[in-house]
Amino acid sequence: MTASAILLASVCIYLAIGVPVAFALGLSTVTALVLSDQFPMIVMLKETFTGIDSFPLMAVPFFILAAELMSGGSLTEVLLRFAGQFVGHKRGGLGYTNVVSLTFFSGISGSALADAAGPGSMMIRMMDKAGYDRAYAAALTASTAIVGPIIPPSIIMIIYALADDNVSVGALFIAGLVPGILIAAAMCVVNWHVSKRRNYRGDNEHPTMAEILRTTWKALPAILLPVLILGGMRAGWFTPTEASVVAVFYALVCGKYVYGTLEWKAVPDILSRSALLTASVLVIIAMSASFAWVLTIEGVPQLAANWIADMQLSSWMFLLVVNVFLLLFGIFIEPLPGVMVLVPILAPVAAKVGIDPIHFAMIVIYNLTLGMITPPVGGLLFVTSNVSRVPLSALTRELKPFLWAHGVVLVLLTFVPALSNWLPHAMGFK
Repeated sequence: MTASAILLASVCIYLAIGVPVAFALGLSTVTALVLSDQFPMIVMLKETFTGIDSFPLMAVPFFILAAELMSGGSLTEVLLRFAGQFVGHKRGGLGYTNVVSLTFFSGISGSALADAAGPGSMMIRMMDKAGYDRAYAAALTASTAIVGPIIPPSIIMIIYALADDNVSVGALFIAGLVPGILIAAAMCVVNWHVSKRRNYRGDNEHPTMAEILRTTWKALPAILLPVLILGGMRAGWFTPTEASVVAVFYALVCGKYVYGTLEWKAVPDILSRSALLTASVLVIIAMSASFAWVLTIEGVPQLAANWIADMQLSSWMFLLVVNVFLLLFGIFIEPLPGVMVLVPILAPVAAKVGIDPIHFAMIVIYNLTLGMITPPVGGLLFVTSNVSRVPLSALTRELKPFLWAHGVVLVLLTFVPALSNWLPHAMGFK
């Protein structure tokens, strides 16, 4: 058997017996190298190190740290009050507040899991006390947290830009704005329908204009962080990596001196959590890099490209096939290793059939992120189930209308490329 055949067979076996994704990728690489005897074992060490020896990857720990600092500075409560004043009094108001709050928070965290575990868990408790079905609140939270990796800054977008030289981090950050807002709007539509059917009422408290201005003024520093990151990058003040460092200092100043809620004694714990999360991300990237190297050196990307080219698919048919494949693939593997393994194979083929690389990037990222709310791997489901104390079976039953809404958005993003690439092209990203 060739190294690539052993690699693919062994990773399926490791995943089937429950080995964590990162270690399944690493162990399958070792298995392929040992059994095929085509390459020395030193390749594993070299490619694992090379996978994380990248300057743009330095943005990952800093964006994670910025999100932790903002959370430690009571940002979640500020954003909840800000979102609630506009939609809290409407029918299903707390559901809308959930969606709007998570959308704002995703512009800071860049992580779906962080959104679900932080502001998401608070919203579930609030919705439960207000009479909403707890399983519905958990399903709404998990479905909306998908915007975390879509709206910038996004860790997955940074990794994607490393895997595909045809797109930049800045272009992907800008490209995620419209799809992220579209996803949030779709979740609001589902919440409106369910709230009307189940008679979930709002709090009936209309804030005065003075209260709205006061709450908005207090939330303004937090809301400005994504604007600072994107605006600074577009103006050429700093690169994406430098923007992550700016975000850390901005978050520290906001938490300590603007809101006055971040205490110095909490910083070591924040640094510890950030380091742990960063390590888990980098382990996945490192193992994915060695796995992808074996596929590349065996010529799998080229074979796949030639095979698809021989099928003479139109660009739209190719996107349809890719959507189905990615949705199935995302059920079994997390987004980060999915990007590292699949993008070097699929992106060149997409370019060959004339698909805009920014448009294709958003399709891949959205598809793989959707895998976080589909069992059996579905990381968002497990996190949300844990923080809400809702059984996974009950949570999954409530997901159905949200999955349909995500399907509609995916179709729109697939067949209306302008939703992904118009804004970055208009801002000068090609």
